[in-house]
Amino acid sequence: MASNRGVAYVKPGEVAIQSIDFPKLILGKRKCNHGVILKIICTNICGSDQHMVRGRTTAPSGLILGHEITGQVIEVGRDVEFIEMGDICSVPFNIACGRCRNCKEGRTGICLNVNPSRPGAAYGYVDMGGWVGGQAEYVMVPYADFNLLKFPDADQAMAKIKDLTLLSDIFPTGYHGAVTAGVGPGSIVYVAGAGPVGLACAASCHLLGAAIVIVGDLIPERLKQAKSFGCEIVDLRKDATLAQQIEQIIGVPEVDCSVDCVGFEAHGQGKDSKTEKPATVLNSIMEVTRAGGALGIPGLYVTGDPGGIDENAKVGMLGIRIGLGWAKSHCLTTGQCPVMKYNRALMQCILHDKIKIAKAVNVTTITLDEAPQGYRDFDKGAAKKFVLDPHGMVAA
Repeated sequence: MASNRGVAYVKPGEVAIQSIDFPKLILGKRKCNHGVILKIICTNICGSDQHMVRGRTTAPSGLILGHEITGQVIEVGRDVEFIEMGDICSVPFNIACGRCRNCKEGRTGICLNVNPSRPGAAYGYVDMGGWVGGQAEYVMVPYADFNLLKFPDADQAMAKIKDLTLLSDIFPTGYHGAVTAGVGPGSIVYVAGAGPVGLACAASCHLLGAAIVIVGDLIPERLKQAKSFGCEIVDLRKDATLAQQIEQIIGVPEVDCSVDCVGFEAHGQGKDSKTEKPATVLNSIMEVTRAGGALGIPGLYVTGDPGGIDENAKVGMLGIRIGLGWAKSHCLTTGQCPVMKYNRALMQCILHDKIKIAKAVNVTTITLDEAPQGYRDFDKGAAKKFVLDPHGMVAA
């Protein structure tokens, strides 16, 4: 029997590399004839994983993490028609059947058939169907013909693998945030958060033709990274309000549209910047977005947060100024990014050099054994996107 290892959540603040079962084409007690087994080329650490590792979800000990997967097919189920042995593919983090009403409408983030507890599923994530995660050496992918994005040329894919690995989640997610906020040619945009998703969103805003992209964060290194590819920046540690700092940049205290790339672990601003205030970002982007503007909200919000600052926060109930958003006729879009809506087009942008997304988010490759240190560094606010290279294929 071939071996396999994966990154397991142990307890708050701790992950470990463990031996795990080699994947099989089995779902429950039946054969998964529509699936494939992948040898993982690269698999990324995500801010959403970090929420679990911090103990801010109900994730169980022993959960194998990882939903950002790129791999090579080494076993093909009997019913798979269009994916072949040796293909290099990107795996959308949303697991989708391709058969239900939502999938047929392109809403693959809320597939109705892959999670018995609620719509939507993902690899290695709490309450998302119990699927084994992909921060490992090998993983099983179901409904392969529907889910997998095959790269057209293996050599070309490996040459651009540090960019292409971002198609599984953060590039489409950042792009989705920008699209749902209505970013287009000439837009002036505020992006809250300069973590990997925020940086991917900012780069996506440029791709969509934004005139000015302003990125706000509390961590100087992340703001420096945003500035490195042409963004204006707002240091949210300063006493000046977000609106005041935006006015200093563009002459008025408002923008056309905003994107929340922070989520439920948001901190306050200025003198409150070291205090968790989970509604801060949502309220601040409603304040600075013009009347009639839109808000993209790809930042993660949860229904169960054991570490929430109060009883309301523990169940995802936040003090949001919905009256302000209503008065300004804001449109808000929440939820998982439906990765397949965007990943093929974004792949073409990468392959044809329309964007250098790995450079924008500062992709840094590490080995599988270095994952625990990667999690620690990411938790400290490193301005990097950590990509695990379990077989040394990226390094090679």
